[in-house]
Amino acid sequence: MFLLLAISDFMKRFGLEGADTGLVVLGRRLSRDASAVAGSLMAVVLVVYAVGIWRLQPWAVPLGWAYAAYVTANVVLFPFRTSQPADAGVGYWIFGVAYTILAVAGTVTCARLLGRRIAGAGGPAVAPGA
Repeated sequence: MFLLLAISDFMKRFGLEGADTGLVVLGRRLSRDASAVAGSLMAVVLVVYAVGIWRLQPWAVPLGWAYAAYVTANVVLFPFRTSQPADAGVGYWIFGVAYTILAVAGTVTCARLLGRRIAGAGGPAVAPGA
């Protein structure tokens, strides 16, 4: 899943999803040029994280928590820092709430389960609250 996210972030530079395509950082959608740089960097981080998960590396746990914090900040700040379409109806807001729940739950759950798995495999327990 994180490899697919890496590909998605890398591809944002091409604007394949339309004019509003761009990496979101701290709730603000970046321009195409800024997304080319930031999206490439985020893609590298996600590939490194995916490799750490695959190999059950202890260093992947703090990276997972950092990524979960980044995702949470983005989805919480996005409606306040990025102008919404004029025709945004109820469906737009329902999608936003569902996306927020899934994004936060998915990244936090992954970091938590990875920390538990590594702690159970004899590695250090580095996950907060684990």
